[in-house]
Amino acid sequence: MANEAKTSIIFRDLIRNAKYYDDADVTAEEQKSDNAKIDKLLKNASKRGNKNGFPDFIIYSKKYPELIIVVEAKADINKHVSDTMDNYADYAVDGALLYASFLSKEFDVLAVGISGEETDRFKISQYLQLKEEKAAYPIFDDKILTIEEYFDGIQQSNYKFNQDYAKLITYTKTLNETLHAKKIKESQRALLISGILIALKDRAFKDGYKKHEKVEQLVKSLYTAIDGQLSAGEIPQKKIDVLTQAFAFIKTNPTLTDKNDGKKFLEDLIDEIDREINGFMVTHKYVDTVSQFYVEFLRYANNDKGLGIVLTPPHITDLFAELAGVDKNSVVLDNCCGTGGFLISAMKRMLVDAKGDKEKEKNIKGNQLIGIEFQDDIYTLLISNMIIHRDGRTNIYWGDCFQEIKDVKQKFKPTVGLLNPPYKTKASDIEEFEFILNNLDALEPGGTCVAIIPISCVTEKGVVAENLRKRILEKHTLEAVLSMPEELFHNSKVNTVTCAVIITAKKPHPKGKKTWFAYCRDDGFIKMKNKGRIDARHTWDDIRESWVASYRNREIIDRFSLMREVTETDEWCVEAYLETDYGKFTFDDYENTVKKYLMFNLMDMSGVAGGDEADEDENL
Repeated sequence: MANEAKTSIIFRDLIRNAKYYDDADVTAEEQKSDNAKIDKLLKNASKRGNKNGFPDFIIYSKKYPELIIVVEAKADINKHVSDTMDNYADYAVDGALLYASFLSKEFDVLAVGISGEETDRFKISQYLQLKEEKAAYPIFDDKILTIEEYFDGIQQSNYKFNQDYAKLITYTKTLNETLHAKKIKESQRALLISGILIALKDRAFKDGYKKHEKVEQLVKSLYTAIDGQLSAGEIPQKKIDVLTQAFAFIKTNPTLTDKNDGKKFLEDLIDEIDREINGFMVTHKYVDTVSQFYVEFLRYANNDKGLGIVLTPPHITDLFAELAGVDKNSVVLDNCCGTGGFLISAMKRMLVDAKGDKEKEKNIKGNQLIGIEFQDDIYTLLISNMIIHRDGRTNIYWGDCFQEIKDVKQKFKPTVGLLNPPYKTKASDIEEFEFILNNLDALEPGGTCVAIIPISCVTEKGVVAENLRKRILEKHTLEAVLSMPEELFHNSKVNTVTCAVIITAKKPHPKGKKTWFAYCRDDGFIKMKNKGRIDARHTWDDIRESWVASYRNREIIDRFSLMREVTETDEWCVEAYLETDYGKFTFDDYENTVKKYLMFNLMDMSGVAGGDEADEDENL
């Protein structure tokens, strides 16, 4: 006869080995909790009806009060998990997930199902259901970890990042509305936020900003802290002067210096930014948060699109760094730096690969990250971003990449180029491929350049376009072209359809060599009201891994990728060569396409296309 008590003994031994009972901060309860909040949440969590729920184990820690571990045990190993995962009374995983659905109203919950009576033959499955989320996802393996390992693993998981990043995006919108109401200019909002984040790096400022009696003292302290942090690195004085001047508005802005409300407003703003943004950055290191604020604050000012600036989403900057094979020995150049998203993603990979080698980390930040930015206001945000992410600012050039590239080439000998060049908005603008050629000119022979450009660059006919592609092939090797998601820049209010080109520097494209083309249109992200385009289904990690593996192995996959020899007169995109299987189209496909077309026309006529009002779920 099955004996569930034996399963509970097995689990007790597992958490005993993980030192749960030796930790005074950890509470491991059975059946019922003495924690009033937990007990209240389980009031209606019965597996058979509207009564109290009694999990086999409830575990929590004073160190991590936001995390609850709930465990359901079943003696019969064949009753581990049902096909539908909703047979709560009879299956271990199902029951644990039921309890998690109630507890997740107030906590992040790790639901653990364990089944079996023998110490050498039992099953464990673990699922994460984050606070206020409806779905649970498999996480970890079948090993019981320490509380610390569970907490760290959850914090670093894609599930937690997606939730926190969605909250960050929502916060940017709220903050934008607040600053708009306070009549702070769109062009100054991102600078104000980044300036506060820089000042919070100063321990004296962070500890003392609430102690000033007058608003004048607080404003002076904020500006002084910013100036001190800007001057701390090896930046030429000429550039420091430009940077400090960019933040000078803080000293005279009427809202910030208002004698009646300025002090409280500024204190509350600093406190909120420290909590909402610094809190995110402590958990999720090396994410380009500044660009998210820049995008939001200029969303309705049209300044970003007017300058041809399209800021790359962080999941794409991470992808490009991986496609380029960035490691601790790479020397990375972005000659169209923007707010530094590519450099931050590269720095993240390089520091991870350094594996704690402090000398190597210092060299990475001091000598292996090079950026060039032409726009002075963006340059200020770029330097701010690098400071916020603990340096990498030393080799950031302010100027024209076509003028600065010679010095960069001789001094640093870059091995990897990552860039999103300015997109043409008028005929007289510089061609996007010119920026790529500029980057390639600086790279060492055999170096890798990965760039994202409008799809028109690789499909357009005509002397100019074909001559640019010819210059690429004459001196460099076109390894791959990936057609990117069509609404990739939805959050930037830009509708440009793009592709990614991967090029090996200074090795002429061999005659007869085939290039790998891929249809990477679906990254799993969806548009959601007030959140923009996000990885709501947590599918990006798997999609990214499949794309990277397919590229590295140059896999030919039906209706996804192929190999093709091309010249400058050909179209460099997979769509030109994929064969369409019309037999797979259904009436629903037709209906959805027509609906989207009609919706686009309606939004275009109302003048809201691309704005928040146009945000939607994927289901029309």
